[in-house]
Amino acid sequence: MTAGERRDHGRFDVVLEQFERHLRLERDLSPHTVRAYRGDVTALITHLTTAGQTDLSGLDITALRDWLGDQHQAGRSRATLARRTACARVFTAFCHRRGWLANDPGLLLGTAKAERRLPKVLDQTEAGAVLDAPAPDEPKDLRDRAMLELLYATGMRVSELCGLDVDDVDRDRNTVRVMGKGRRERTVPFGLPALRALDAWCVRGRPLWVREGSGPALFLGVRGGRVDQGTVRRVVHARLAQVEGAPDMGPHGLRHTAATHLLEGGADLRSVQELLGHASLATTQIYTHVSIERLRAAYRQAHPRA
Repeated sequence: MTAGERRDHGRFDVVLEQFERHLRLERDLSPHTVRAYRGDVTALITHLTTAGQTDLSGLDITALRDWLGDQHQAGRSRATLARRTACARVFTAFCHRRGWLANDPGLLLGTAKAERRLPKVLDQTEAGAVLDAPAPDEPKDLRDRAMLELLYATGMRVSELCGLDVDDVDRDRNTVRVMGKGRRERTVPFGLPALRALDAWCVRGRPLWVREGSGPALFLGVRGGRVDQGTVRRVVHARLAQVEGAPDMGPHGLRHTAATHLLEGGADLRSVQELLGHASLATTQIYTHVSIERLRAAYRQAHPRA
């Protein structure tokens, strides 16, 4: 690539378009991650243009640190700063490989670690109250119960739930095929309550909502299309609001709850990792801390010399 071509291809608009394509097609990241990374790079480009830069020639370690420093001063959370640092590394490495940067300044960035807060979880009594609440035998109620049961039974992500097709459920083996992050497929077992709820939805609910364009989607919206994540979140929040004392949480809270209850019931960490689809065991280990904290709380409440 000639110097003139580098200058042309180093234009911000071209770079941003090519980077997004790289994330989608080469790294195969989820649409949510692609949007987040595109937003981060857009913020970085805005920082460079405010400083008078018109291309990538001014992107060095000083510019990166200035940008992240501005983010810190603006009150961004540690999680946001950690993600933007990771994104900056991916972006500068990509630009260096393309020949748009003579060297990779992202290699000089320190590691920003996100603060790890213990997630909110339901105790087993609260979980039972959420799942066993009486409901009419209408399609919406049958669908909502089936979604809640499956979220808690498998610990799957809301995006994974929405992406399920009818054929992903194996009723003979009580398992569901889940397509996770990075298109990694896994098979997750579930229990009889989830099976009964799924059967009720598929026999008495789903046929009433199926339309010509419904396709193989397991869970449908009222208009017959595949259910969306916003609908699932509203269902979870609404059901939790009906249980006195239950913390307000979304579908990810049910994922946390499922993992915590599995560990409390004696499941080993590696098995929980496989069930949840975590790429790293370190991600799963936070649930051991949740279980320990709950044990400490029970001890403090029950032991006379706690």
